[in-house]
Amino acid sequence: MVNLDVITDRSDPAVQRIADVTKPSRSVVRTVLIEDAEPLVECIRAGLEFIEVYGAETTPLPGEVLAACRQREIPVRLVGAPIMNDLFKTDKKPKAFGIARVPRPWSFDELARTTGDIIVLDGVKIVGNIGAIVRTSFALGAGGIVLVDSDLTTIADRRLVRASRGYVFSLPIVLASRADAIAHFRRTGVPLVAFDTEGDLAVGDLRDADEQLALLLGSEKTGTSSSFESIASHSVSIPINPAAESLNVSVCAGIALYERSHWNLADRRRAPQPPRAERSAAGRGSGRPTRPAYPGRRSR
Repeated sequence: MVNLDVITDRSDPAVQRIADVTKPSRSVVRTVLIEDAEPLVECIRAGLEFIEVYGAETTPLPGEVLAACRQREIPVRLVGAPIMNDLFKTDKKPKAFGIARVPRPWSFDELARTTGDIIVLDGVKIVGNIGAIVRTSFALGAGGIVLVDSDLTTIADRRLVRASRGYVFSLPIVLASRADAIAHFRRTGVPLVAFDTEGDLAVGDLRDADEQLALLLGSEKTGTSSSFESIASHSVSIPINPAAESLNVSVCAGIALYERSHWNLADRRRAPQPPRAERSAAGRGSGRPTRPAYPGRRSR
């Protein structure tokens, strides 16, 4: 059994550090709170730089958390019950949590080095939906995500970390303006496929595309913007019961990524991303040739 130090003194610098990171509004976000065992372990595996990991004095820390911290030499302490009550007055008290430094933002240049499909979310603002899409994207091998007009200022948003179960740091996620995102896809030539109720392709047709794709999904209320649609190679529809108004955007993303999982997960073509500090400037993968079974790009 591991004997861990217990924080009982309110003047301990860690107490103020935790209090600061739990504030709902901060002008500058340099650290992020990672809560619960599964997100903690995932963020440690993703290479996030942790200042310290904590557990509640009344609850033993899970073995997988301790093992992950030991492997990365992350300091671990327990927090006394009175201090836990002060720090998390109205919130659900986490049994395990950590304070990590926010990594620098991903760039489009880094995104271009992946060979997996890119999810583009145009005007999707509900953080729960974005978090679910992040988790599904990682699980089904997507190369990265572009968030356009999401109202998020950082991927280290505490709500997004919770909703994604910590996977928000496990793949490239770029926050971008619509103009910058469109310029990126024009420059790289990655085919943009827009999801629409009147699409010219069925979602099953995506299985025939033997190349990297950018899968564009809009909000349930407004759909995708006309500026994005103007550069789309194809539009794709998902068949649903006519009596149903629409599908949740995270469900649409899951269906699309399932149809593309044979490409994104095949032979684990993309090696795991190293920690942010160790990423090299290696060039982008060349991808695979296009099979004629997939319809060619529409001219615009």
